[in-house]
Amino acid sequence: MAGASRAMIRNYADDLRLFPTAAKRVSLVALIALYLLVPWLINDEWASVLALAGVVAIGAIGLNLLTGYTGQPSLGMAAFIGLGAFIAGYFGGGRIADGIGYEFNVFVYLFIALVAGGVVGFVIGLPALRLRGNYLVIVTLGLVFVALYVWQKWTTFTGGNEGSPMPIKADVSLGFWSIDFLKPTVLGKDLGPKQGLMYLAWGFVIVTALLVKNIVRTRPGRALQAVRDRDVAAEVVGVSLFRYKVGAFVISSAIATFAGVLYGLYLGYLTPDQTSLGLVLSIQFLAVIVVGGIGTIYGSILGAILIGALPKIIEQFVPDNWNLPVLGWPIVTNNAGATGFSKGALATIIYALLIIVFLVFEPRGLAGIWRRIQAYFKTWPFSY
Repeated sequence: MAGASRAMIRNYADDLRLFPTAAKRVSLVALIALYLLVPWLINDEWASVLALAGVVAIGAIGLNLLTGYTGQPSLGMAAFIGLGAFIAGYFGGGRIADGIGYEFNVFVYLFIALVAGGVVGFVIGLPALRLRGNYLVIVTLGLVFVALYVWQKWTTFTGGNEGSPMPIKADVSLGFWSIDFLKPTVLGKDLGPKQGLMYLAWGFVIVTALLVKNIVRTRPGRALQAVRDRDVAAEVVGVSLFRYKVGAFVISSAIATFAGVLYGLYLGYLTPDQTSLGLVLSIQFLAVIVVGGIGTIYGSILGAILIGALPKIIEQFVPDNWNLPVLGWPIVTNNAGATGFSKGALATIIYALLIIVFLVFEPRGLAGIWRRIQAYFKTWPFSY
């Protein structure tokens, strides 16, 4: 009982602390150690999976701030991801060989992406003052197709239909110390580009998660949730819909564009088409927050890890000759011409099933499952 009483929140200051208990502080240290050691211990192939998961986690956190905490549904993630990626290619040296663009430090073009994403988010956020629900979804959906058209026609910036190479280096130099995150050396060991990108991406996951967590747990966060639950009532009691609705779009869009820069570094080369920057990419981000948990920060991270690792798990553990014909009918034909489900189609089917299962049986996602596990052990032996 004494331990339980010490864990109780006694005042508002304790409630605002990010790591109020010793267990959470120990967990923080363990996570930092994991962050430092894992990229150094695994090979570049598995680091590629976790690097992509980190990039997706950053974008999902931004989307969760907009959709989960403010109640503004959006399918426009692909537009901001594309904006960030092409900013990386243009300002990061990807097109220097063609005599176009610049060759800035990685933090410089990351900052440019933040500003550009925030400005575009402000413009897109203005209609949110008048629109909600399905109407807002349609506006953000249209943004994806408008952006894709712009990327295909703006050849100077994006390379047009031929696409654009991304930076061949992501270097930071402080005079006495320098590192290229695409060719890093850690503890005397030369790491691969995806291992270095994993360090960069998950470092920014930590920063982004702390930033958004500090937003949602303070007064602005409570205002955002009031707008989500009852925007008219929130306005009546003095919450500015312009400030918080548009502000949520600005911050979310800036984070998404930031993630787009890292996505460009991950791909190495980006072509503006429906496959890479179309509606499917936006839906994948939406799937991440649904599976992970809408309205939670760590849920976005859990969902990104699951969705990001699933294709690799299928590739590793599903045999090449595996198939699942349905009633003998050819559902999907793989490259070898065999009838059945290919591995890529299997991943898509599992994504769809996960969304359906979580929406029907666990609307709070993986975060809800984790909360129930925590509650069980906190109340044991009285839990049932």
